[in-house]
Amino acid sequence: MSEIGLSPTGRTGMMAGDAPAQSAVAWGAVFAGGVACAALAIILSILGVGLGLASLSPWRGEGLSPTGFTVWAAVWLIIVQWVSSFFGGFIAGRLRTKWVAVHTDEVGFRDTAHGFLAWGLALLFTAGALALAGAGATGIGGQVAAKAASSAGAENYYVSELFRPVPGVASANGVSMPGVTSMQLREDATAILARAAVTGSASQADQGYLTQLVAAGTGQDAATAQVQVNDVLNLEKADLIKARQLANAARKSASAAAIYTFFSALVGAFIAAVAGLIGGRIRDRY
Repeated sequence: MSEIGLSPTGRTGMMAGDAPAQSAVAWGAVFAGGVACAALAIILSILGVGLGLASLSPWRGEGLSPTGFTVWAAVWLIIVQWVSSFFGGFIAGRLRTKWVAVHTDEVGFRDTAHGFLAWGLALLFTAGALALAGAGATGIGGQVAAKAASSAGAENYYVSELFRPVPGVASANGVSMPGVTSMQLREDATAILARAAVTGSASQADQGYLTQLVAAGTGQDAATAQVQVNDVLNLEKADLIKARQLANAARKSASAAAIYTFFSALVGAFIAAVAGLIGGRIRDRY
């Protein structure tokens, strides 16, 4: 009959060969820790969204700046990841069954593994939730894009600016284009502006033809039409620069958010493993 006790090597439990065959993973404890971690991460994220929206303002000079908001969001992301990982790992370590005939070093490894598995399971839960939310956002984005496409884009505004009569300017010396309707004038102008938006500028030939279109559509002389064309092209170019700056800022923010998420999740995995070890040691005391 084997004796139960503590061996000189720190092995707790029975002699070799008498240990019962059982799984080294307490999946119930892992699942409980993962659910706790995911739930805490979700509610803390919702709180962060509320605090973030409260810190923003549509008025210039009020609320957080874009840089300040990015920093604040990164800090909150780290807090969410670390706090939820600790509680999830601790619960996984504390709720697992007590192992017998297992060396203390092996117990420590299993507890850290339980914390890590709880973190991984929570990551799958939250990824699934984000995927569902992303699917809903994609549907909404598609509706918005359809509405935006139905408005024919920003070129409509530029075309309207092109053919808007200039107050106080005589319109008796306009260029005549027989057989060309007002609709055709606007369609040609829209095509030129659309290409200028893609290439970044309108060619000299396109600018000259655009001047003829404006002169024919408004009845103004060529010099006045040329000034109007230059103003609209400059306006379009300025808007394109602003749009690209915004897109570049959004790209940088998304890149920073992805990097912050990676490193915070990496540290969160370590915290969950350590918390599992702490919870397991407390479990073995009782």
